[in-house]
Amino acid sequence: MKVGDKLSGISRRDLFKLAGQYGMSSTLMAAGTFGGAMSLANLASAAESTYERRFAKDAKFTLKFGAAGFNARNLLIERAGALEFARDLEARTDGEIRVEFIGDNQICGQTSCVEKTQQGIVDIYAASTQNSAGGAPYLNVLDYAYMFRNRADQYHFLYSPASMALLREPYEKRHGLKFLFSHAELRGIQLGLNFEDKPTVTSIDELAGTKNRVTGTQLGRIAMEALNLNPVPVAWEETLDGLKQGLIDGAETWASAVAYANMAPVVSQSVHLNFFCGTEHTAMSASVFDSLDGYLQDAVMESSYWAQTHVQAANEVALINTVGQSDPQLPNTIFAQNNVRNAFLSAEEIRKAEEMCSPEFQPQLWEQWRERLNGWSGGLDTYQEIYDEVRTISADTLPENVEPRRWWKS
Repeated sequence: MKVGDKLSGISRRDLFKLAGQYGMSSTLMAAGTFGGAMSLANLASAAESTYERRFAKDAKFTLKFGAAGFNARNLLIERAGALEFARDLEARTDGEIRVEFIGDNQICGQTSCVEKTQQGIVDIYAASTQNSAGGAPYLNVLDYAYMFRNRADQYHFLYSPASMALLREPYEKRHGLKFLFSHAELRGIQLGLNFEDKPTVTSIDELAGTKNRVTGTQLGRIAMEALNLNPVPVAWEETLDGLKQGLIDGAETWASAVAYANMAPVVSQSVHLNFFCGTEHTAMSASVFDSLDGYLQDAVMESSYWAQTHVQAANEVALINTVGQSDPQLPNTIFAQNNVRNAFLSAEEIRKAEEMCSPEFQPQLWEQWRERLNGWSGGLDTYQEIYDEVRTISADTLPENVEPRRWWKS
């Protein structure tokens, strides 16, 4: 089945018509349960039964979930777990918690969801940690260059009890937000149509001097400047136009983000630099979490754990079968359909890039931010401790083989 076939028979107008009848949350949750293509009639039936189940009893708490850019289509591309979390939490609490899911930038965008959660406009949000770092600077702690070797390292850290002191507790204490779970990819440079007729990139030197969009992460800029990648702040919503018009040569992001944001038609090469995190996380207002009864707090954590295990398995498969991040590339993937070439750099080239920009080899570049983050963590050496923790697993561990652990339990 080709990408998009699952929802291809349902127009945006029909989707919103159903949402008007049963609510967007029930409609999206229903759409997410289908394993194959669906008709409007099938979706309507599923939305109705989902609505009836969700509203069978009065909820004790109704939580507003703002998800930047996510809708029924792209949640089947980048498997970030937002809808799965919402569905599981409602079922796990037998409807005592109801989640109103508001995606498609309708209530908040990539850079604003974090602030709207802090302000109490939404209770839960999903956006990249890098875009959210503008409003919650401690999230920069994930963005030291080449701290993570691969996606397995990222999942290992997200499951690790060490993530409590190094990520979750300082984030909650400083920003009033509870880090629940995240998808895990590593960022590279997604080259626009300026590179369509050029050979596939094999060296970091071939990217020197290009002008590339950067997210809200301050640490990401340090790495990009050290790699001569000329970081230019461009809003996520404006990146597609920037690439289309050739105003920028590329964008610093990850493969499934290109696919879900319909950016593939204006990207010619996905250069897998893997130089820092691409983490589409879900977080919750700490004060809202604290207001829940103890057994409901337990349910939030268990649903977060379940969503994390779902993301770990589902996104790894989607990268190959849906996005097209593999060599050889599978036909009918989004990258294959849009002639996006994967540029997987050699271990030697990755090492060269690491020596140019990482705290391991260029500590002076990171001193100011490292000191700041260490202070916010209560004096921990954030870079070194995360670096050491993820290297407790073998470098050749497959992401899907990382052992799931309940990180909040020692």
